[in-house]
Amino acid sequence: MTAQQFREMALSLPEVNEQAHMGHPDFRVGGKIFATLGYPGKEFGVVIISPADQARFVQNKPDVFLPASGAWGLRGSTQVRLSAIDKQTLHEALTAAWRSRAPKRLHAFDDRIAE
Repeated sequence: MTAQQFREMALSLPEVNEQAHMGHPDFRVGGKIFATLGYPGKEFGVVIISPADQARFVQNKPDVFLPASGAWGLRGSTQVRLSAIDKQTLHEALTAAWRSRAPKRLHAFDDRIAE
C-alpha cells in the first residue's frame, strides 16, 4: 500500500476529513483523530485503536503493526508499515480506528463500510 492508498481508504469512511497535526496529515471523524500518515517516517501510517484491537493486530501481523512508543502506544496508537500491509487488513484497521472515534449516530454506517 502507498500513503495515497491509505489516504483514499481513510477518506472513504463516513464523514471523514483530512487535516494536519504536528506536521503530519491526519484523518478525523466527529473532530477526533483516528489515523495519521508519515509518523514516525513516510513509510508509516498510524491507526488509533483499542488496546485489545492493537494486541490482536500486532499478534496476527507483527511484520505490519507495532505499538507506538510510550503512553500513546499503551492507549492504542499503532504504527502501520505501509509496504507490508494488504488492502483488506488496512481496511479492517482503519475501520476499527474509525469506529472507536465516530459519534454513535454514525455507527449505523457500520454495515455499509464492511467489505
